[in-house]
Amino acid sequence: MTEHFTRLQQDFATDWPGPVGPVITLSNQDLTLSIYPDDGCRIRSMQAFGMETLRPWEQGKRAFQYGCFPMVPWVGRVENGVFNHEGIRYQLPQNKFPHAMHGIACMQRWEVLYATKTQALFRIELSDPWPFTGSVLYEVRLEGNNVIMKLSIFTAERAFPASAGWHPWFKKQLDGAEENQLLVNFRADWQEEPGNNEVPTGNRVAPGNGPWDDTFGFNCGANVSLYWGSKLTLNISSTGHYLTVFDKQPDATCVNTLTDRPNGINSHQVNLTTPDQPTEITSILTFTRGIA
Repeated sequence: MTEHFTRLQQDFATDWPGPVGPVITLSNQDLTLSIYPDDGCRIRSMQAFGMETLRPWEQGKRAFQYGCFPMVPWVGRVENGVFNHEGIRYQLPQNKFPHAMHGIACMQRWEVLYATKTQALFRIELSDPWPFTGSVLYEVRLEGNNVIMKLSIFTAERAFPASAGWHPWFKKQLDGAEENQLLVNFRADWQEEPGNNEVPTGNRVAPGNGPWDDTFGFNCGANVSLYWGSKLTLNISSTGHYLTVFDKQPDATCVNTLTDRPNGINSHQVNLTTPDQPTEITSILTFTRGIA
């Protein structure tokens, strides 16, 4: 593990070198993606019809502040970095003290299993600081105006709790034009009640209005639409039933599709990854010119 990966376990705001190593480029007539396996398998650039939709890397950006990166084998924060499984207490690195932040995908280099012009498959072995053995596959492919992303967490032996999802930073303005200001629209079935410590309480409440740093639930899978004025529309549909939206920064908004709520690893109905049942999530990003 390189020095910056080690530092990230200790502090989420550590200095970060940005995209490093080889780049995998996927492209078709409508879309172009740039993926950096050595930077946590982050999508650094996602262009639709020639328009960049993600907040880019700039000098001074931290590890969790740009592009679109996967979160495995937990999403968001784990309260105090602690969870229990089968009567054993486990401690994760408290890199956003006192919590553990955003999984370990950004702390590892991903192996490229294959890459073509329009699809790629990546893999990591789960390792320290995660206390269980397993692996993750990450598939990205382009089909017309769709970006299809799938995460799968596997175990060959012992079952363990896990969750998965993505953390994209979508630009609030296309081309710096105010008329192309981002609008996020969704109809959730419930909102996770926010706690006073940046972690949901586990209670469900009626969805509230923004601005948000909140998690929402959907009975039939998350569905959310993003509009950049009359210039571009993005619809995201997911097999995951949770959506975290963070729109309190001036230049970008996070719209995270997830299998579970943050700190869900400490819920009474925790999802288990077993040899017969991997933890999986697929999200489809459909881009359309203008207002769909």
